[in-house]
Amino acid sequence: MGTVCYIRFMIRRYLNWRTILVLVAICIIAGTVWYSGYLAKKIETEEKQRVEEWINSNKLIMVASQSEAFNLVTLINENNKDIPLIGTDEKDSIFDVLNIDSGKLKTNPNYFKDKLEEFRSQHPPIVYEISRDPYIANKVYYGNTPLLNQVRYYPIIQLVIVALFIIIAFSLLATRNKSTQNQVWAGMAKETAHQMGTPLTSLQGWVEMLRDVKGAEQIIPEMEKDVGRLKLVSDRFGKIGSTPQLLETNLTQQIIQMQEYIRRRASGKVEIVFKKPDEDVIAFISPPLFDWVLENLLKNALDAMEGRGLLTIELTETATSSIVDVTDTGKGINASNIKNVFKPGFTTKKRGWGLGLTLSKRIMQQYHKGELFVKHSEPGKGTTFRIVINR
Repeated sequence: MGTVCYIRFMIRRYLNWRTILVLVAICIIAGTVWYSGYLAKKIETEEKQRVEEWINSNKLIMVASQSEAFNLVTLINENNKDIPLIGTDEKDSIFDVLNIDSGKLKTNPNYFKDKLEEFRSQHPPIVYEISRDPYIANKVYYGNTPLLNQVRYYPIIQLVIVALFIIIAFSLLATRNKSTQNQVWAGMAKETAHQMGTPLTSLQGWVEMLRDVKGAEQIIPEMEKDVGRLKLVSDRFGKIGSTPQLLETNLTQQIIQMQEYIRRRASGKVEIVFKKPDEDVIAFISPPLFDWVLENLLKNALDAMEGRGLLTIELTETATSSIVDVTDTGKGINASNIKNVFKPGFTTKKRGWGLGLTLSKRIMQQYHKGELFVKHSEPGKGTTFRIVINR
């Protein structure tokens, strides 16, 4: 019973309208290719028969008198206006050509010889005997007519057109899915910011009321820090889905602030080093969103090092971009997982939703027109993430 249910489930899963559409398209293409091949073979057979008729007619002309037979063979000769022919002797010396543009000899003296090689690769020659004693035989090489070439190349052209159509269709579908996905992300982020707004306002009110309570002086600063942190998170979520304002920002100072924030939350066995140019680096960024990206990378690095190791932030500047490398000495990422680290839901942690890196990549690509990627990772030695901010 379980096997039957499983089979039904698999049929429902894979036998949908998309699968049926693909199968129908494959059947149409296969049928077209088969029928085109059938027509090409039929035309090829008929053309060979016409060449043989032409040869026989030439042999009869030699012996025919001014009679109806002579008129018949002459008519056969005159009707062959499309099959290209080359007549040769036993040693393949050319003595006659038919339906081949002789004008090309002006630019290519070996044009007939080249055509002979082409015909030889297409069809075996038809040999006809001139005399038996001594034995003399000539050969006729023939090529494909334009009609036969069209029939043969038609399936290839059709396959290219179908392939282009499929590529365009899948591209449009992917763009549509990505747009829908972006709308879902933006909607979820804005709804989260909206839902956080009311309790945040309430918490701020309670903090103000606590100022009048004796003995609360020590807890108010800590509560204000937590409320401020929640406001920052709410502000970050509120900016997702809308076009953030990119401000001319001292990137060096921005990283130093985040470095200090992470240092306070890191284990004493984690060393955090910031390598920077002598002069401050200026870049156009959205400070709250950039902080979010950098914070995600630094927290992931701390988790990967499991409380001990070296965490390096390196800021460099080129003529076209500002580059931030975040390197840890943690457990690294397997090569098979590198392509998945930015996918929604992917995580190697016991806790977490696997959305941090996904959001970070979107922030850098969509809002800053930059890049975020894994520059290098080696299991057991660590990982380097790179942020590129274009000028």
